[in-house]
Amino acid sequence: MARHGSKRGWYGKVAGAALGVTLLAAGASVWTAQAGAVHPSTPRPSASADADRVKPVAVTIAHASDKGAHGVNITIDDGPDPVWTPQVLDVLREYGVKATFCMVGTQAQAHPELVKKVVAAGHRLCDHSVSHDTAMDKKSEAYQSQQILDAERMITKASGGVRPMYYRAPGGAFTPYSRKLAASRGMRPLGWNVDSKDFERPGTDAVVATVERESPNGPTLLFHDAGGDRSQTVEALRRILPWLKEQGHTFGFPVR
Repeated sequence: MARHGSKRGWYGKVAGAALGVTLLAAGASVWTAQAGAVHPSTPRPSASADADRVKPVAVTIAHASDKGAHGVNITIDDGPDPVWTPQVLDVLREYGVKATFCMVGTQAQAHPELVKKVVAAGHRLCDHSVSHDTAMDKKSEAYQSQQILDAERMITKASGGVRPMYYRAPGGAFTPYSRKLAASRGMRPLGWNVDSKDFERPGTDAVVATVERESPNGPTLLFHDAGGDRSQTVEALRRILPWLKEQGHTFGFPVR
Protein backbone atom coordinates (compact mmCIF):
# COMPACT_ATOMS: atom_id res chain seq x y z
CA MET A 1 0.00 0.00 0.00
CA ALA A 2 1.02 3.60 -0.35
CA ARG A 3 2.77 5.39 2.48
CA HIS A 4 0.16 6.97 4.72
CA GLY A 5 1.29 8.55 7.97
CA SER A 6 -2.03 7.77 9.64
CA LYS A 7 -1.36 4.04 9.29
CA ARG A 8 1.52 3.93 11.75
CA GLY A 9 -0.67 3.71 14.84
CA TRP A 10 -2.71 0.75 13.63
CA TYR A 11 0.29 -1.26 12.57
CA GLY A 12 2.19 -0.31 15.69
CA LYS A 13 -0.29 -2.47 17.58
CA VAL A 14 0.65 -5.54 15.56
CA ALA A 15 4.39 -4.96 15.69
CA GLY A 16 4.72 -6.33 19.20
CA ALA A 17 2.58 -9.29 18.31
CA ALA A 18 4.73 -9.88 15.25
CA LEU A 19 7.84 -10.06 17.39
CA GLY A 20 6.21 -12.59 19.68
CA VAL A 21 5.06 -14.72 16.74
CA THR A 22 8.54 -14.59 15.25
CA LEU A 23 10.13 -15.77 18.50
CA LEU A 24 7.65 -18.62 18.80
CA ALA A 25 8.17 -19.60 15.18
CA ALA A 26 11.92 -19.73 15.64
CA GLY A 27 11.44 -22.52 18.17
CA ALA A 28 9.48 -24.79 15.85
CA SER A 29 11.48 -27.93 15.07
CA VAL A 30 9.51 -29.20 12.07
CA TRP A 31 7.63 -27.26 9.43
CA THR A 32 5.29 -28.61 6.81
CA ALA A 33 6.71 -29.32 3.39
CA GLN A 34 4.57 -26.57 1.92
CA ALA A 35 5.84 -23.79 4.20
CA GLY A 36 8.92 -23.12 2.13
CA ALA A 37 10.19 -19.98 3.93
CA VAL A 38 12.35 -19.93 7.02
CA HIS A 39 14.26 -17.34 8.97
CA PRO A 40 17.81 -17.09 7.58
CA SER A 41 19.31 -18.14 10.91
CA THR A 42 17.14 -21.28 11.19
CA PRO A 43 18.49 -24.48 9.59
CA ARG A 44 16.31 -25.93 6.85
CA PRO A 45 15.23 -29.54 7.39
CA SER A 46 15.85 -30.16 3.68
CA ALA A 47 17.55 -27.31 1.88
CA SER A 48 17.82 -29.17 -1.43
CA ALA A 49 14.12 -30.06 -1.43
CA ASP A 50 13.23 -26.45 -0.62
CA ALA A 51 15.40 -25.18 -3.46
CA ASP A 52 13.73 -27.59 -5.89
CA ARG A 53 10.28 -26.46 -4.81
CA VAL A 54 10.86 -22.69 -5.15
CA LYS A 55 11.35 -21.25 -8.62
CA PRO A 56 12.99 -17.80 -8.73
CA VAL A 57 11.19 -15.05 -10.61
CA ALA A 58 12.13 -11.66 -12.02
CA VAL A 59 13.40 -9.07 -9.53
CA THR A 60 11.81 -6.13 -11.34
CA ILE A 61 8.64 -4.64 -9.85
CA ALA A 62 5.59 -5.95 -11.68
CA HIS A 63 2.82 -3.64 -12.84
CA ALA A 64 1.49 -5.27 -16.01
CA SER A 65 -1.46 -7.65 -16.22
CA ASP A 66 -1.35 -11.20 -17.53
CA LYS A 67 -4.48 -10.32 -19.50
CA GLY A 68 -2.57 -7.98 -21.77
CA ALA A 69 -3.30 -4.43 -22.86
CA HIS A 70 -6.88 -4.38 -21.60
CA GLY A 71 -6.21 -6.31 -18.42
CA VAL A 72 -6.75 -4.91 -14.95
CA ASN A 73 -5.30 -6.27 -11.70
CA ILE A 74 -7.30 -5.74 -8.51
CA THR A 75 -5.02 -5.87 -5.46
CA ILE A 76 -6.26 -5.81 -1.86
CA ASP A 77 -3.84 -4.90 0.93
CA ASP A 78 -3.36 -5.26 4.68
CA GLY A 79 -5.76 -8.06 5.61
CA PRO A 80 -7.19 -10.44 6.15
CA ASP A 81 -9.76 -8.81 8.42
CA PRO A 82 -12.74 -10.72 9.88
CA VAL A 83 -15.17 -7.86 9.17
CA TRP A 84 -14.07 -6.53 5.80
CA THR A 85 -12.36 -9.37 3.94
CA PRO A 86 -15.57 -11.44 3.69
CA GLN A 87 -17.42 -8.41 2.34
CA VAL A 88 -14.72 -7.75 -0.25
CA LEU A 89 -14.82 -11.42 -1.24
CA ASP A 90 -18.60 -11.20 -1.67
CA VAL A 91 -18.30 -8.24 -4.04
CA LEU A 92 -15.54 -9.92 -6.06
CA ARG A 93 -17.65 -13.08 -6.35
CA GLU A 94 -20.71 -11.06 -7.40
CA TYR A 95 -18.84 -9.63 -10.38
CA GLY A 96 -16.75 -12.71 -11.17
CA VAL A 97 -13.45 -10.97 -10.41
CA LYS A 98 -10.26 -12.58 -9.12
CA ALA A 99 -7.86 -10.44 -7.11
CA THR A 100 -4.47 -10.54 -5.42
CA PHE A 101 -4.58 -10.25 -1.63
CA CYS A 102 -1.44 -8.73 -0.11
CA MET A 103 -1.54 -10.05 3.43
CA VAL A 104 0.24 -8.91 6.57
CA GLY A 105 1.83 -11.88 8.31
CA THR A 106 0.29 -11.28 11.72
CA GLN A 107 -3.16 -10.87 10.18
CA ALA A 108 -2.82 -14.13 8.28
CA GLN A 109 -1.63 -15.84 11.46
CA ALA A 110 -4.64 -14.54 13.37
CA HIS A 111 -7.22 -15.43 10.70
CA PRO A 112 -6.16 -18.59 8.85
CA GLU A 113 -9.75 -19.42 7.98
CA LEU A 114 -9.93 -16.24 5.90
CA VAL A 115 -6.66 -16.99 4.14
CA LYS A 116 -8.04 -20.38 3.17
CA LYS A 117 -11.28 -18.75 2.02
CA VAL A 118 -9.35 -16.36 -0.23
CA VAL A 119 -7.44 -19.26 -1.78
CA ALA A 120 -10.56 -21.40 -2.19
CA ALA A 121 -12.21 -18.56 -4.15
CA GLY A 122 -9.38 -18.60 -6.69
CA HIS A 123 -7.57 -15.45 -5.62
CA ARG A 124 -3.78 -15.15 -5.28
CA LEU A 125 -1.69 -14.43 -2.21
CA CYS A 126 0.97 -11.78 -1.76
CA ASP A 127 3.47 -11.32 1.08
CA HIS A 128 3.04 -7.84 2.61
CA SER A 129 5.61 -8.32 5.41
CA VAL A 130 5.14 -9.31 9.04
CA SER A 131 4.24 -5.99 10.61
CA HIS A 132 3.75 -3.49 7.76
CA ASP A 133 6.73 -1.29 8.51
CA THR A 134 6.68 1.43 5.83
CA ALA A 135 10.25 2.36 6.78
CA MET A 136 11.62 -1.10 5.92
CA ASP A 137 13.86 0.39 3.27
CA LYS A 138 15.73 2.25 6.03
CA LYS A 139 16.35 -0.91 8.06
CA SER A 140 19.08 -3.56 7.96
CA GLU A 141 19.07 -6.43 5.50
CA ALA A 142 18.63 -8.83 8.42
CA TYR A 143 15.45 -7.01 9.43
CA GLN A 144 14.13 -6.96 5.87
CA SER A 145 14.81 -10.68 5.60
CA GLN A 146 12.94 -11.42 8.83
CA GLN A 147 9.95 -9.36 7.73
CA ILE A 148 9.71 -10.98 4.30
CA LEU A 149 10.55 -14.59 5.09
CA ASP A 150 8.61 -14.85 8.34
CA ALA A 151 5.54 -13.39 6.63
CA GLU A 152 5.95 -15.85 3.78
CA ARG A 153 5.98 -18.70 6.30
CA MET A 154 2.98 -17.33 8.25
CA ILE A 155 0.87 -16.87 5.12
CA THR A 156 1.81 -20.28 3.73
CA LYS A 157 0.96 -22.00 6.99
CA ALA A 158 -2.33 -20.11 7.35
CA SER A 159 -3.34 -21.02 3.79
CA GLY A 160 -2.75 -24.70 4.35
CA GLY A 161 0.30 -24.83 2.11
CA VAL A 162 -0.33 -22.31 -0.67
CA ARG A 163 2.64 -19.97 -0.98
CA PRO A 164 2.38 -16.25 -1.79
CA MET A 165 3.20 -15.53 -5.42
CA TYR A 166 4.17 -11.88 -4.94
CA TYR A 167 5.85 -9.55 -2.46
CA ARG A 168 4.58 -6.00 -2.00
CA ALA A 169 6.73 -3.81 0.23
CA PRO A 170 4.70 -1.79 2.76
CA GLY A 171 4.32 1.71 1.39
CA GLY A 172 6.36 0.67 -1.63
CA ALA A 173 9.50 0.56 0.55
CA PHE A 174 11.42 -1.78 -1.73
CA THR A 175 15.18 -2.10 -1.74
CA PRO A 176 17.40 -3.93 -4.22
CA TYR A 177 18.02 -6.48 -1.45
CA SER A 178 14.34 -7.04 -0.64
CA ARG A 179 13.43 -7.42 -4.30
CA LYS A 180 16.20 -9.93 -4.87
CA LEU A 181 15.30 -11.89 -1.74
CA ALA A 182 11.60 -12.05 -2.60
CA ALA A 183 12.31 -13.04 -6.19
CA SER A 184 14.62 -15.82 -5.02
CA ARG A 185 11.67 -17.18 -3.04
CA GLY A 186 9.42 -17.16 -6.10
CA MET A 187 7.60 -13.96 -5.09
CA ARG A 188 7.52 -11.32 -7.82
CA PRO A 189 7.91 -7.79 -6.41
CA LEU A 190 4.54 -6.12 -6.92
CA GLY A 191 3.87 -2.43 -7.42
CA TRP A 192 0.73 -0.50 -8.33
CA ASN A 193 -0.33 2.08 -10.89
CA VAL A 194 -3.49 3.48 -9.30
CA ASP A 195 -3.79 4.18 -5.58
CA SER A 196 -7.51 4.46 -4.91
CA LYS A 197 -6.78 6.44 -1.71
CA ASP A 198 -9.45 4.34 -0.03
CA PHE A 199 -7.37 4.04 3.13
CA GLU A 200 -7.88 7.73 3.79
CA ARG A 201 -11.67 7.22 3.72
CA PRO A 202 -12.39 10.30 1.59
CA GLY A 203 -15.89 9.07 0.76
CA THR A 204 -17.06 6.44 -1.70
CA ASP A 205 -17.58 9.00 -4.46
CA ALA A 206 -14.02 10.24 -4.06
CA VAL A 207 -12.58 6.73 -4.21
CA VAL A 208 -14.55 5.97 -7.37
CA ALA A 209 -13.55 9.28 -8.95
CA THR A 210 -9.87 8.67 -8.21
CA VAL A 211 -9.91 5.29 -9.90
CA GLU A 212 -11.85 6.56 -12.92
CA ARG A 213 -9.50 9.52 -13.30
CA GLU A 214 -6.25 7.59 -12.84
CA SER A 215 -7.10 4.29 -14.53
CA PRO A 216 -5.16 5.30 -17.69
CA ASN A 217 -2.00 5.26 -15.55
CA GLY A 218 -1.83 1.47 -15.65
CA PRO A 219 -3.52 -1.80 -14.85
CA THR A 220 -2.73 -2.50 -11.19
CA LEU A 221 -5.22 -0.95 -8.75
CA LEU A 222 -4.67 -0.68 -4.99
CA PHE A 223 -7.42 -1.14 -2.38
CA HIS A 224 -7.52 -2.23 1.28
CA ASP A 225 -9.50 -4.69 3.36
CA ALA A 226 -8.05 -3.91 6.80
CA GLY A 227 -6.62 -1.12 8.92
CA GLY A 228 -9.94 0.47 9.85
CA ASP A 229 -13.44 0.92 8.52
CA ARG A 230 -13.39 -0.29 4.92
CA SER A 231 -17.07 0.21 4.13
CA GLN A 232 -16.17 2.87 1.56
CA THR A 233 -13.89 0.37 -0.17
CA VAL A 234 -16.64 -2.23 -0.34
CA GLU A 235 -19.12 0.22 -1.83
CA ALA A 236 -16.55 1.69 -4.20
CA LEU A 237 -15.72 -1.77 -5.55
CA ARG A 238 -19.42 -2.35 -6.24
CA ARG A 239 -19.30 0.62 -8.58
CA ILE A 240 -15.77 0.34 -9.95
CA LEU A 241 -15.83 -3.30 -11.02
CA PRO A 242 -18.83 -2.99 -13.38
CA TRP A 243 -17.49 0.36 -14.65
CA LEU A 244 -14.17 -1.27 -15.57
CA LYS A 245 -16.04 -4.00 -17.45
CA GLU A 246 -18.01 -1.34 -19.33
CA GLN A 247 -14.71 0.24 -20.37
CA GLY A 248 -13.72 -3.03 -22.02
CA HIS A 249 -11.32 -4.28 -19.37
CA THR A 250 -10.85 -7.87 -18.31
CA PHE A 251 -9.60 -8.87 -14.88
CA GLY A 252 -6.36 -10.73 -14.41
CA PHE A 253 -3.35 -11.10 -12.19
CA PRO A 254 -0.03 -9.25 -12.15
CA VAL A 255 2.57 -10.75 -14.46
CA ARG A 256 4.98 -13.19 -12.91
